[in-house]
Amino acid sequence: QVQLAESGGDSVQAGGSLRLSCVASRNSNINSCMGWFRQAPGKGRDVVATITTAGARRMYADSVKGRFTISLDSAKNTIYRQMNSLTPEDRAMYYCAEFPRRDAWTNCWNSAKEGEKHWGQGTQVTVSS
Repeated sequence: QVQLAESGGDSVQAGGSLRLSCVASRNSNINSCMGWFRQAPGKGRDVVATITTAGARRMYADSVKGRFTISLDSAKNTIYRQMNSLTPEDRAMYYCAEFPRRDAWTNCWNSAKEGEKHWGQGTQVTVSS
């Protein structure tokens, strides 16, 4: 079972930037996906960005498009999330996860909405106005 470890969370002011990292204990299966999720206080855990383990396709939630970028360094078994123009609404615990594609016809974004996932422990992002 893969182990995931996030880092990079911090407290910043609105308009600031952060880069989150997630290191996996092994290479992911070529048919797997990686993603970043976030959970704000009192709310459910939502997917915000996904990437294929080949790094070929990235997808984002509308709320973060143009501000957040997900990337993959396969040599380091690491995914990153660059977050710019942070707002107080971005305050949340951020988790990375590895999960399988539901099937050959379902992309990582839709596969993220259901099914078993391997989760990291999370990293806290706080944004003050």
